[in-house]
Amino acid sequence: MTSSQQPSVLVTGATGYIGSRLVPVLLDAGLRVRVLTRSADRLRARRWADDVEVVEGDATSRQDLDRALAGIDVAYYLLHSMDGKDDFEQRDRDLARTFGLAAQGADVGRIVYLSGLHPDGGHLSPHLASRVEVGDLLMASGVPTVVLQAAIIIGSGSASFEMLRHLTRKLPVMVTPKWVNNRIQPIAIADILHYLVGAATVEGDANRTFDVGGPEVLTYREMIQRFASVAGLRERAIRTVPVLTPGLASHWVGLVTPVPSGIAKPLVGSLIHEVVCQEDDIDDLVGPPQDGKTGFDDAVRAALDGAKDRPEPGTVDPARLTAADPDWAG
Repeated sequence: MTSSQQPSVLVTGATGYIGSRLVPVLLDAGLRVRVLTRSADRLRARRWADDVEVVEGDATSRQDLDRALAGIDVAYYLLHSMDGKDDFEQRDRDLARTFGLAAQGADVGRIVYLSGLHPDGGHLSPHLASRVEVGDLLMASGVPTVVLQAAIIIGSGSASFEMLRHLTRKLPVMVTPKWVNNRIQPIAIADILHYLVGAATVEGDANRTFDVGGPEVLTYREMIQRFASVAGLRERAIRTVPVLTPGLASHWVGLVTPVPSGIAKPLVGSLIHEVVCQEDDIDDLVGPPQDGKTGFDDAVRAALDGAKDRPEPGTVDPARLTAADPDWAG
């Protein structure tokens, strides 16, 4: 595959936060797009619905995957089971294995998977460990796989950003776990989309992970204070306590924010880790965003910009809240 080709791509998870924004960007890049969804009705409201081929099916079904992957050059794997149920690791494992086998059987040229940035070695939270395992399974499928590993994504509708937004707005004084002092390398949603689209057309048969992050490394404490400054709020008073388990912290987050507990719990559990890029090799293959990587303040400003309506994804800056985002977002 060379960068001059315009591949035919499959997007799974097209109704989700990343997928709903990725599809119009892929279309704008001139790619032929097919989406796999369990309910075609959920896509009819999307502005781009008539511009894509829709395959209705379930990603747990090998037969449905065979139909969806037939003739596909690049498959975007944007699936996960982050719903708070205890067996999410096994479900993610089974999904990845089935998808990898189907992609190999369909002679797909590349899989692109968005995973989580994580430290090397040591114990990982269940959520991050599962994301890493899924990437490993896809890379072992026999289909060249580009795994993009990102930390917190800054943009309205992103669960991590919504958690940051509501904690900062609602708590001028907060008692927090020690992980607020952990270092994080957040990335703007526009920059994630740049790398996802670029991964479809890079040359060669890369089968590896790539760290992706913004230009700044911040602690969660600094992110709270920087968000407050951009949003016109006074500085937040933050006090840390030595013992506050991820379970208790996620319960606290659930009381303060509208982020569903099934999503908040694994996100909070993953904040115990420092997540900083160890390499930027993806820029050698894809190149950085045209105007450079987006700084944290600019990313927050873009997410907070605009009216309170919910326009269609693809019609506004991807950092804005859209009609595809859940009701609790914003």
